[in-house]
Amino acid sequence: MDNFSSVFCTPIGMDSNKVTVLIVDDEPDICFLLGNMLKQKSFIPVIANSLTEGLDKLKKHMPALLFLDIHLPDGSGLDILGRIKKDFPTLKIIMMSAYDGASEKSRAIEEGADIFISKPLSRDLITESLEKVLNK
Repeated sequence: MDNFSSVFCTPIGMDSNKVTVLIVDDEPDICFLLGNMLKQKSFIPVIANSLTEGLDKLKKHMPALLFLDIHLPDGSGLDILGRIKKDFPTLKIIMMSAYDGASEKSRAIEEGADIFISKPLSRDLITESLEKVLNK
């Protein structure tokens, strides 16, 4: 859904003090909520709705933080997490899922996620997660 990208994305280089955050999720409501919150907090949100699009935007925008959903139309965020962390070792990663089983949580952390959060998301959960990850 590139219309979300055009609504939330500030062109790179317009404000060098802002931090770019990539959101990879196929749910428009999640992208809308995260995008708006990040923008209000002076981040530059970039939206991708699939793993393929997310990997392309990861390379193009070089974000400092990644919100990555597990269940996406073209695969599992968990399956690509190790590769992302290997290729971008300083990238902070917040994994998200509506399915918050213990095995998914532990695998996400083992593969390199900084935090695992469960959907549905709330403003408080997002704010708390941002503070934890960015203060690590």
